[in-house]
Amino acid sequence: MGERSPAIQGGRGRQGRTTVADADYDVLILGAGSGGYACALRAAQLGLTVGLVEKSKVGGTCLHVGCIPTKALLHAAEVADSARESERFGVRATLEGVDVPGVLKYKDGVVDRLFKGLTGLVKSRGITVIEGEGRLTGPRQVTVGDTAYTGRHVVLASGSYARSLPGLEVDGERVLSSEHALRLDRVPRSVVVLGGGVIGCEFASVWRSFGAEVTIVEALPRLVAAEDEASSKALERAFRKRGIAFRTGTRFQSVEPTADGVRVTVAAEGGEPSTIEAELMLVAVGRGPVTDGLGYDEQGVAMERGFVLTDERCRTSVDGVYAVGDIVPGLQLAHRGFQQGIFVAEDIAGLDPRPIDEAAIPRVTYSSPEVASVGLDEQTAAERFGADGIESVTYDLGGNGKSQILKTQGFVKLVRRVDGPVVGIHMVGDRVGELVGQAQLIYGWEGYPEDVAPLVHAHPTQNEALGEAHLALAGKPLHAHS
Repeated sequence: MGERSPAIQGGRGRQGRTTVADADYDVLILGAGSGGYACALRAAQLGLTVGLVEKSKVGGTCLHVGCIPTKALLHAAEVADSARESERFGVRATLEGVDVPGVLKYKDGVVDRLFKGLTGLVKSRGITVIEGEGRLTGPRQVTVGDTAYTGRHVVLASGSYARSLPGLEVDGERVLSSEHALRLDRVPRSVVVLGGGVIGCEFASVWRSFGAEVTIVEALPRLVAAEDEASSKALERAFRKRGIAFRTGTRFQSVEPTADGVRVTVAAEGGEPSTIEAELMLVAVGRGPVTDGLGYDEQGVAMERGFVLTDERCRTSVDGVYAVGDIVPGLQLAHRGFQQGIFVAEDIAGLDPRPIDEAAIPRVTYSSPEVASVGLDEQTAAERFGADGIESVTYDLGGNGKSQILKTQGFVKLVRRVDGPVVGIHMVGDRVGELVGQAQLIYGWEGYPEDVAPLVHAHPTQNEALGEAHLALAGKPLHAHS
């Protein structure tokens, strides 16, 4: 670990009132999820002393009950589909079934290895992990149990929880949250998924691949409604083809137990209520901020609907107190919190980092097919720059060799300002999440189609689809596009 700057040295004042200058830590972080541990690691790397308060396990939601375990299930689902559809590739194989305990063992093994690596890394950086539930009890003070800790700067990173709806009880047996679903020891015969966002669509995809009958109920007009409308429509077509049923523009009314499952009552706008019977119901209506009872508002931290309000530099209304991750309004994504944590550490250290562009944060739904994007969707771009100020092009993956090898369908859609840079990239198809890195660079560096078109993309790869889409937008289409 690097040497601490003389300006930030000093220990706890044992007599009288503790001041900022003699606080326990330079950076005291409440929550060790993606945002918290990233902040801790970067701050320690910069020579700051760090206290990291965590009531559960370092790694938070993403590592233990979110991104990592769900993506492990999605990969197992992909393997099941590969076996089931092997004859499409001239390979004779059969899917004998899904060994759920085996799948859970695989998932848990991935999580355990990453957790072991992360805890070792935190320890090696000299970061003090304070185990227990912390509460903000002063402008620069967090109390854990009977012990108060102080920091020259405090970072709030308390994460999120799986939300439900008013009056809807999640019992963990017939009505599940995503966390319950990750521990489910069997493949359900049938499931109603309440919520057609990222989490709902990913679990629907997994369970359908494992052989369950799935119905998604979504109150908004389309699935993954935060994505470009064309992406939503493509995903809906693919889900329909896979036998995943969905009802959009449909609101949940009630759920009641039956002899062998649940009966869910829903109603489309302006329509009569109807029922859906299934073995289980998954509640996937988003995540709420974990802030209640943690003392934030009592200490003067500005809040709104439970979220912590910050400026573009992640600073709260209280001097010296920052907030990162899911408790800050915006995209609830692990990589957003991770980057915010790094940003805050560098800001505290005086490096003057550049604020994060929220639109530049990549978004991926890891269903089959995947949906990935960065930047503005076409509607938002038209609102911002005028309908006549933008143009778009869609390159169908039918013209991409690797996509045909994989037997996946989808597209790359580009949105640009007329005679200007690309402001949005939207992709649908198996494995397109692996393309979003290049898309992020194009958006982040305000690339023009004419800048990207000359780049040589390896053949055959799906990256070529990005290249050919930019060729088309630069007025040099080589394959079919629209």
